[in-house]
Amino acid sequence: MKTSALPWMLVLPVLLTLAVLAGVTWGSAQLGMGQVWAIVQHQMAQALGMQTAAPDWSMQQHQIVWMIRLPRVLMAALVGAGLSIVGVVMQAMVRNPLADPYMLGVSSGASVGAVSVLAWGVFAAVGLYAVAAGAFIGALLATVLVYLLARQGGRIPSARLILSGVAVGYMLTGLTSLVTLTAGQRDLANALLTWLLGSLAGTQWQALGLPAGMVLAGMLWLLAQARPLNALLAGDEAAATLGVAAERLRRQLFVVVSLLTGTMVAVSGAIGFVGLVIPHVTRMLVGSDHRRVLPVAALMGAVFLVLVDGAARTWFAPMEIPVGVITAFVGGPFFIAMLWRGAVREEG
Repeated sequence: MKTSALPWMLVLPVLLTLAVLAGVTWGSAQLGMGQVWAIVQHQMAQALGMQTAAPDWSMQQHQIVWMIRLPRVLMAALVGAGLSIVGVVMQAMVRNPLADPYMLGVSSGASVGAVSVLAWGVFAAVGLYAVAAGAFIGALLATVLVYLLARQGGRIPSARLILSGVAVGYMLTGLTSLVTLTAGQRDLANALLTWLLGSLAGTQWQALGLPAGMVLAGMLWLLAQARPLNALLAGDEAAATLGVAAERLRRQLFVVVSLLTGTMVAVSGAIGFVGLVIPHVTRMLVGSDHRRVLPVAALMGAVFLVLVDGAARTWFAPMEIPVGVITAFVGGPFFIAMLWRGAVREEG
C-alpha cells in the first residue's frame, strides 16, 4: 500500500544505523553492540583530536571493529544503495519492471572489464582505480551494444530490449568465464570465481572513497532529473509534450548507469537481485515519483545488503558464503511471489 515517503525517510536511517552496528557486531569474534559503539566513538574522537578515556577493550577487538568489519559493512551499505539507484533508473528509462543491471547485460560488461584488469593488468597505469576503470568501460560498452541492438525504428521496444540484454549478458558471461579459466594462475582463478559471485571480503577504508563519491554524485544528479524521469514513465511522446528530450536524457542516463554499475561491480563483484527487487518494493510503498523513490530505495537497498552481508559471514561460519548467493536465495523467491500476486506489470 502506497504511503508518504516521510515516515520511511525517518525510519530507514535509524534501521540503517542499527543494521551497521549489528553487522559490525556479528562474526566469529563475539562483540557487544555497546562495545562496538564505544570503539567507533573512540576512534572518531581521536580523529578529531579530542581527549578520550582509556579504552577497556583489547587491540585485537579494536582491529576487528575498526579495520576489518566496519569498512566492510559501510561498503555493503554503499553497494546496496548504488545498485538500488541503478535499478530504479533503468526501470524508468526503459519503462520495463524487469530491467536491472544484470538483465540488461550491464553488470556482465562491467565484470568482463574488471576481470580483464585482475587477470591481465589492463589499465594498470591508473593504479588504485584500474579495476573501476575497467569495469566502467566494460559496462559502458555493454550498454551501448544493448542499446544499438534493441533500437528499432527510432524506438526501443521493451521486449526487444530485454532479449538484447539477455543475449549480450550471456555472451559476456561466457567471455568472463573464458578470461577466468585462461588466467594461468589457479589462485587467481579461484579469487576471480569468488569475486564473480559477489564478495565484500577484505574491504579497506581507502576503497570506500570512490563508491561513496559515485553514489552521492549520482544521487544528487538523478534527484535533479526526478521530474524528467517521471515523464519518461509516461512514454516518449508524453515526455516530449512536457518539454523533455527523451532520447538525450536516456543517453545521459545510460552513462550514469554505467558509471554507477561499473563502480559497484569493481568493489563488490556481481551481486544480483538488489537492483531488481528493491525498486519494486519501494514503488509499492511510496508510489512512482522519483523524488521519493530514489532516496527511499537507496536507504532500503543499503539496509538490505548490510543484513545480507552479515548473513553471508555468519550463517555457515567459519566458511563465508558469497553475497550474491544469499541475494539470489532471498530475491528469487520474493520476485516469484510478486509475479504470482501480479505486482509486476509492464509499464506502458
